[in-house]
Amino acid sequence: MGQSFIACDREQSFLMPPDVREWLPENHLAWFVLAAVEEMDLWPFYVAYRVDGKSRPAYEPAMMVGLLLYAYARGIRSSRVIQRACVEDVAFRVVAAQQRPDHATIARFIERHEAALGGLFGEVLLLCARSGLANVGVIAIDGTKLQANASRDANVDYEQLAREIIEEAKATDAAEDELYGDARGDELPEELATGQGRRAWLREAKRRLERQRDEQPQPVPRSRPKRVKEAKRRLEEELFTEMRANAAYEDYRARDRMRNGRRLGAHSPPKPYTPPAAPEGRINTTDPDSHVVKGLRGFIQGYNAQAVTNEHQIVLAAEVMTAGGDFGHLEPMLDATRRELDAVGVDEVPEVVLADAGYWHQQQMERAIAQGSQVLIPPDTSRRKTPRPGWTGGYYAFMRRVLAGERGGELYRRRQPMIEPVFGQTKHNRGMARLHRRGRAAVRAEWRLITATHNLLKLHRHALATA
Repeated sequence: MGQSFIACDREQSFLMPPDVREWLPENHLAWFVLAAVEEMDLWPFYVAYRVDGKSRPAYEPAMMVGLLLYAYARGIRSSRVIQRACVEDVAFRVVAAQQRPDHATIARFIERHEAALGGLFGEVLLLCARSGLANVGVIAIDGTKLQANASRDANVDYEQLAREIIEEAKATDAAEDELYGDARGDELPEELATGQGRRAWLREAKRRLERQRDEQPQPVPRSRPKRVKEAKRRLEEELFTEMRANAAYEDYRARDRMRNGRRLGAHSPPKPYTPPAAPEGRINTTDPDSHVVKGLRGFIQGYNAQAVTNEHQIVLAAEVMTAGGDFGHLEPMLDATRRELDAVGVDEVPEVVLADAGYWHQQQMERAIAQGSQVLIPPDTSRRKTPRPGWTGGYYAFMRRVLAGERGGELYRRRQPMIEPVFGQTKHNRGMARLHRRGRAAVRAEWRLITATHNLLKLHRHALATA
């Protein structure tokens, strides 16, 4: 008796009209994504299109949103790979309703609806809240470094920039005159009204500049000449900010008084400050918002992506910072968490906030405690065997005692399992360790979309477990 095999006839046509929906099981992720999209408010996408019916018809925004959410959940962000999957992958064909948008259309949709795509984070978080996964009894805050869509070799100093755009010097000067105007320069800027030392004034001025750039993000120009001009303008803006802060500090020292009534500069005049002839530092001409940050395996050109998670590993807030360290990000992330929770109707206050030693900022911690949350942050990193010089007694000793106790230690040991797997799943399993967009606004929208799909995957697993 001869061998027996299942017949393989590639010329056999379908005996009945095919329905690709029958090729996916009922519990497939694609069906869950489509059901989730039906529950979302997609008005920000629709409002961007004309209402008079003119111009070439666009793809249905709900279909494009479902396609991007499913692709990101699968770890696919390349528009060309998504286009190819709409032909070769059954699940993608079901999500796209047998349509095949080309890669340029997909890329333009992402660029056009940048803010709306970032807003999907809140829509997915709302679905999590309805399923009871957005509880905030204990939350964890941490950051991870994501590589920017830029090379470290693109970091240049002012002299290199000046050499490259010397032929455009006149146009640059005219643009700067229009930007700065004819300010007197002798008034005290309101953002510098502080009685601390010169370094604090200069540091606060740069923080104000960073916050201003964050509140008014600008897209990164496509052409290199424009990017070079923008990089040069930013370096000059930073030097201008530093010089203005120093002038204000000198004026403050000369005119203000101490608490005892004596003039500040009478007996201890400040050392003279000489600004550099040209702006110092380096800036990236591909993505000026990105910085050299210390990653797990050395320094990279990238961003500091921040996240807040709960005990279900649901991301409650996702933001992107340009500063490489985590110092000073505790309060902004808690504020972002409250905004996201308020938007989805969760009025609970986090009972316990967990973070590593990099977030130690006593003033921010005290303000968080005043708002009803207990903060557990070790003053020492796990690598240190002895306290840092000067970090003894007071609040430092109190926190060490709390974390050394049974209850405090048990709570803090939850931090790592709550948030580290989120970064591992996102960066390693889904391969999203490098950003595709450029500019802080675009990167923030991309990170929020990435974390939104993480929440969607957790919600899908929850639905399967409770079915």
